Amino acid sequence: MTNLGDTPKNFPVGYEFYHPKERLLEIEKSKKRLVIGLPREDYKGENRICLTPLTVEMLVNNGHEIIIEEGAGLASNYPDREYSEKGAQIVRTKAEIYQCDIVLQISPLSSDEIEMLKGNQIIMSALQVHCQCAEDIRKLMYKKVTAIAFEYLKDRDNHFPVIRSMSEIAGVSAIMIAGEYLSKGKGGKGVLLGGVTGVSPTEVVILGAGTAAEYAGRAAMGLGANIKVFDNSMYRLRRLEDHLGQRIHTSTFHPHVLSKALKSADVVIGALRYEGNHPGTFVTEEMVKEMKPGSVIIDLSIDQGGCFETSELTTHKNPVFRKHDVIHYCVPNLASHVSRTASLAMSNICAPLLLHIGNNGGLHQFLKTDMGLRHGTYIYRGILTNQRLGDCTGILAKDINLFFASM
Repeated sequence: MTNLGDTPKNFPVGYEFYHPKERLLEIEKSKKRLVIGLPREDYKGENRICLTPLTVEMLVNNGHEIIIEEGAGLASNYPDREYSEKGAQIVRTKAEIYQCDIVLQISPLSSDEIEMLKGNQIIMSALQVHCQCAEDIRKLMYKKVTAIAFEYLKDRDNHFPVIRSMSEIAGVSAIMIAGEYLSKGKGGKGVLLGGVTGVSPTEVVILGAGTAAEYAGRAAMGLGANIKVFDNSMYRLRRLEDHLGQRIHTSTFHPHVLSKALKSADVVIGALRYEGNHPGTFVTEEMVKEMKPGSVIIDLSIDQGGCFETSELTTHKNPVFRKHDVIHYCVPNLASHVSRTASLAMSNICAPLLLHIGNNGGLHQFLKTDMGLRHGTYIYRGILTNQRLGDCTGILAKDINLFFASM
């Protein structure tokens, strides 16, 4: 048998060049220059912006172009001058922003904003499925956009980074706000949230055991409050106890136990997150009637329908109302109350993502390998890919993984 490593004498000269040989080739990924537009948020009560001046500088230094509408960062105390000094281009009209290759904004696009899109663009914003109408989704599909929802983005640890960051902020903010409205100057009972020597600590009841509940509990615990947490998941309750580092009062949603806790509570934080349809309120109006006069309810779930039967949507300008002599704070988007902190948190998520998209040759190349970004994509090149949104709007949705199955 002829050894393939040797060239037989009767074979023509050059035969060895037909043998396959191992050779290492370095395939360099071609970078893509991104043109990113940030409009001024017109949604009522929205004060955040997706990129801070420092992250704009980082993106510009990596070869990307940032175009910002005049006054877009003012609500977060970032003047136009700070952005322009870091390399951003400031424009006066919103229409110029919606001609960019990537549009980056917090709130979902309105019908008028969708009309301004040039088409075949990338839209990154919140989705808020329960607020979407079929007409707007069809408009986005007609424009052949690729749309990404912040709340559906996943990281490499299979977590939702935007939801987690905003929930952390909302949890801490809820305790700060509750302490303010317990004061006599705000119409409350005139008690201090927490505990001091010789005085019984205030009681805080938290509904839910997720991220917002954890950070609300952490903040209340730091002030010395007595904390009770309710959730139907024993796993989440055990995890919360582990994270807080000490024993807290926990229970499932037993009506009698919950009702008893509410009667003695000074503050009740609703921090439940719903997946799918709203299961109904956990706290009935009769339970609220039994609460102490001047106590405070903060419903962090109001953007999903709330978890108190007495909850009504309020705004940052008029955040509270009193019902059955109980103060209700039911402002959606509580993170916007501390907009600069929330903008920094958003920027910490958006900037690295944009850099990865550019370094991998654009969004469509990056989607081939990044499952977390793919999970956040609800329209891909004009095709609806989010089943829940399809069910809500009556539009046929396709699995986005099918578009990358053969790649």
